[in-house]
Amino acid sequence: MTVSVSDLDRSIAFYCDFLGFRGEVRWVTGVHLSYGDCWLCLSLGVVSPSQDYTHFAFTFEAEAMLRVSKKDGYQSVKQWQKNTSEGNSLYLEDPDGHKSELHSGTLNTRIESLRKRPYDNLIWLSE
Repeated sequence: MTVSVSDLDRSIAFYCDFLGFRGEVRWVTGVHLSYGDCWLCLSLGVVSPSQDYTHFAFTFEAEAMLRVSKKDGYQSVKQWQKNTSEGNSLYLEDPDGHKSELHSGTLNTRIESLRKRPYDNLIWLSE
């Protein structure tokens, strides 16, 4: 996944120092970061974050999410939505307004929750 950012240092601080991503390699106009099996490229460029529900969801351990929520500055990070779905989620905006979700569940836990409480007009595609 690649995200355009307006200030590389500020974005690295948010994703690495605040959320816990690990820096892998940096160059003049970008950086590769990782978190578990996910890798993220931050690239200097024109920023135009989505104004709709579009967001990036990252699987985080519950303990890691708790650490994020207790960090200094957490209250100043824009939280763009409250969690109403299965599992714990934090809905945060990065410094450029890109929306992300830190989620402690998996696709399997989400599917199981939908078996118990399906969305309106849910259609199972894989059965």
